Amino acid sequence: MTAGVLTSSSRPEALASGRRGCPATDAKAVLPVTDTAPDARDTRLAAGGDREAFDRLVDRHQAAVARLLWRFTRDRDDHAELVQEAFCRAWSDLPGYRGRGELLHWLRRIAVRVGYDHWRRQHRQRVDYTDRIEELADEQRWSEAAADAVVAGELVHGLLARLSHRDRLVLSLLYLEGCSVAEAAALTGWSVSLVKVQAHRARGRLRRLLAAEGDDHGVA
Repeated sequence: MTAGVLTSSSRPEALASGRRGCPATDAKAVLPVTDTAPDARDTRLAAGGDREAFDRLVDRHQAAVARLLWRFTRDRDDHAELVQEAFCRAWSDLPGYRGRGELLHWLRRIAVRVGYDHWRRQHRQRVDYTDRIEELADEQRWSEAAADAVVAGELVHGLLARLSHRDRLVLSLLYLEGCSVAEAAALTGWSVSLVKVQAHRARGRLRRLLAAEGDDHGVA
């Protein structure tokens, strides 16, 4: 399972300044148009215990859920476990699903909760990404362009990991996933005004982190 290459709009400077982009490789841009009729039928069957119907739902939406959860970890083993956890929760919660709105939106809300819980579990195990970034940049097997993309992705993820969970979540949804404020509110369960305030404060804290990084490396 691989994540899309980060474009210039996904770099830390763009996040801190509030510039949003929706590149062609972004998850929202490549999601297939979903036929809701098969979803409705399979959801009804799966809620009654039909595992084959649930397997069809997984096949239909696994790529979109996996793409979203890649924002919450760069470790492939952790990522696979998060995807599995999201669909396990979906299976458990299906009897209470009321069918309001698209099934994919409901699955994305579950994925956001799974990813957020993962961050909370990892709170005391934060990683220093500096050595890893340098290691990736030095590896001869990467072309210069590929190395730049990987390093940029590691840098963004590393900086976001130093923010609070709420700051990290709102910036990831708005500027990495390309969600609108309303979509971010729906996925998190927050109000629109709270998303706006949280994003404003998170951008300020990210700008201060970037400034500190520049000072540490002697950048004027």
